[in-house]
Amino acid sequence: MDFYYPNFQNDHWRIEGAVWFNDKNHFVDLERKCFLKEKIVEFLYEKGIALYDTAQVVRRLKDNASDAFLEIVEPTDLRALLRQIPQCHAIATTGEKATGEVCRFFGVERIPALGSVTELEPGLLLYRLPSSSRAYPLAFEKKVEAYRKMFEKVFSLPLPPNQSQNETYLLSARHL
Repeated sequence: MDFYYPNFQNDHWRIEGAVWFNDKNHFVDLERKCFLKEKIVEFLYEKGIALYDTAQVVRRLKDNASDAFLEIVEPTDLRALLRQIPQCHAIATTGEKATGEVCRFFGVERIPALGSVTELEPGLLLYRLPSSSRAYPLAFEKKVEAYRKMFEKVFSLPLPPNQSQNETYLLSARHL
C-alpha cells in the first residue's frame, strides 16, 4: 500500500478500526494480509482527518524505522500546511521524532509527555500519542484507549452515524 502506515505489522489502522468501529480488522483484508486503502481514504475524508509527515526529506542512518536512526534533512513547513486546512485545530504525533519536530517548529521548549495535550498556539492543540508500531512496548488495548481519548476530545465522540465533520485533525506520521 502506497500510503501512511502501510506495513501490515504496524497496528495504526487496526487502532483506528477499534476506536471508530469497535473492530480492529475494519480496515484489514485478512485473506490478502493488507490494509484496505480505498476504505481508509474514504473514512479519513469523511471524518476530516488529514495525514502528513513532519519531514519532507529524511535520511535513514540504519536500515530500520527507528526514530533514533532517522535524520530530518528537510522539515515540513507546518505553517504552510495548516494554511491549506484552516479548520484544523489539533495535531497528533505518534513518535518522539515527530513530536520534537512539531515542538521545534512552534517554539515549544519541552517535548510533552506521552498521552498529554499541549497548546501550540491559540486554537491549535498537540496530542502526543503512543507509536502504533508493535515494537513500541505498550499493549494494543492501551494504545486504542489513548487514541480513543484523543478522538473523543477532538471530535466529541460518540458521534451519531454519518454525522459530517467540520473540524480537522492532522496526524503527524513518524517519518516518510
